[in-house]
Amino acid sequence: MYLIQIFLVLFFFFAIIKVAGRYRAGDLSLSAAIAWAVFWIGAAVIVIAPNSTAYFAKIFGIGRGADLVVYLSLALLFFIIFRLMVKVEKLNKEITLLVRQLALKNKD
Repeated sequence: MYLIQIFLVLFFFFAIIKVAGRYRAGDLSLSAAIAWAVFWIGAAVIVIAPNSTAYFAKIFGIGRGADLVVYLSLALLFFIIFRLMVKVEKLNKEITLLVRQLALKNKD
């Protein structure tokens, strides 16, 4: 096992501990905590056995396993950014509505 693999696996272990802590603190729902834990465990598996991605890459017609990881990572990141933007817009609308209600209430 290479040094980078050891560091990454330790980082993923640390990330899983942080996810568990955020779940216990009530910052994450159970489903979100499970999803993040599965993500970090999957990342650790890929780091420990990097050739495992080559099998799936061939199924999808992609030349290398690393390319598959990059494509899936980009797709996931763009989806997360989209969801965050939608939530930010929703929060902006809610804040605007609350500020208007407070302004009207304080006007009297």
